[in-house]
Amino acid sequence: MEGVEVERPLKLHFIPYLAPGHMIPLGDIATLFALRGQQVTIITTPSNAHFFTKSLSFANPFFLRLQTVEFPSQQVGLPEGVESMSSTTNSATTGKILAGAMLLHGPIQDFMEKDPPDCIVGDSVYPWVHDLARKLQIPFLSFSGFSLFTVSLMETLRTNNSINSDTDFHLDSGSYVVPNFPHCITMCSKPPKMFTGYMEMVLEWMIKSNGLIINNFAELDGEECIEHYEKTTSLKSWHLGPVSLIRRTNEEKAERGNENVVSVHECLSWLNSKHDNSVLYISYGSICYFSDKQLYEIACGIEASGHKFIWVVPEKIGKEDESDEEKEKWLPKGFEERNIGKNGLIIRGWAPQIMILSHTAIGAFMTHCGWNSIVEAVSSGVPMITWPVHGEQFYNEKLITDVRRIGVEVGATEWCLNGVEEKEKVVSRDSIERAVKRLMDDGDEAEEIRGRAREFRDKARLAVQEGGSSHKNLLALIDELKRLRDHKPLD
Repeated sequence: MEGVEVERPLKLHFIPYLAPGHMIPLGDIATLFALRGQQVTIITTPSNAHFFTKSLSFANPFFLRLQTVEFPSQQVGLPEGVESMSSTTNSATTGKILAGAMLLHGPIQDFMEKDPPDCIVGDSVYPWVHDLARKLQIPFLSFSGFSLFTVSLMETLRTNNSINSDTDFHLDSGSYVVPNFPHCITMCSKPPKMFTGYMEMVLEWMIKSNGLIINNFAELDGEECIEHYEKTTSLKSWHLGPVSLIRRTNEEKAERGNENVVSVHECLSWLNSKHDNSVLYISYGSICYFSDKQLYEIACGIEASGHKFIWVVPEKIGKEDESDEEKEKWLPKGFEERNIGKNGLIIRGWAPQIMILSHTAIGAFMTHCGWNSIVEAVSSGVPMITWPVHGEQFYNEKLITDVRRIGVEVGATEWCLNGVEEKEKVVSRDSIERAVKRLMDDGDEAEEIRGRAREFRDKARLAVQEGGSSHKNLLALIDELKRLRDHKPLD
């Protein structure tokens, strides 16, 4: 109507880190803002664009667009097209991709100076986002891809300087108690010093932001943890998840992330033929690799448990045309003949995880405890068998097993620097079999865990609905960013 002022939408630029566990949820978060009528641009590299193209179908292209900047392959010594952490199977390539990601500062700054936004939503691993935002005199929000429980736990360890000291260690067991934290958390292994040193820098970068965006719902992190973090850092956290719940149909769930290597129809047909809670889903993420010896133990453990399974293995493992001799390095002789088809499926590569987890046949999820996998399992009400490997995964495990009690530990204690590092310890088939049976044999403990998992599933779904905690946070965050844009100049 003439004479009526129409409120201008926010202009937001998103900068995700070049790893599926960061790109996929941040793409969904960008979609949330676009669906609320805000103008959103996702900035990535050409080979990673496919992670976001499916998101574009959710929102009007006027509100959601994709901008690519060239990855500096030649500068860091990588072949063309190797631009994502999911492309690497060794530490050297991992380091080169990280170095290349840091060099994106220049071309992204050039783009933003020509097309300045009202706010930047940047991945917390990029230290230069703060300087870029200050130069443009706009706010920026930090996205870590972690739960606030884990961020708060790491911040507590950093400020108490206890992770690198022996003060809080029990010398007899090698464990340590996290001091001054809302929950009693006992860790049984120490993270690598290189990881803690890096995370201390990331935590400091987060605190320089105007707030944290969290892919979780407040009820899972817990108000006590949220209050603890915000009180100790004076930084606001915005829970907007679980963001995977924007995908409601099987087709939308199957399209999330990379292209699936298995027929969605075939996978669904197999699951539809199974009883409720009768199938174990096994996946360790896109950048976690086990030795042939460990894979062999997994195969023996799940076969001994007697339960049906879907097992996702990395694409480089288990090619269809491998010889029997190669196959028997990581699978017991005759394993496929005895199991594949009626009792199990092996998926070699990317799987439609959300679609699988949301199926009623899935009774438990053996997971590396990457945050995306955890929040997707919680959203589907699936209890977990936790097998952390690297990064923040051992902290995530504690939220699931000790605090919310919706999972059981397999007994992994070796904290690696990254997912491709050679591991010294092997989790035995007996430990694997025991953990599977604890959740899948329908005892009293399993039923209690399953009941709590269903409760958090219901809370997750309510959180993203109109009037739910995450929905309210999204609306409040949009209002806050508009206030910053229209009324409050930055110092």
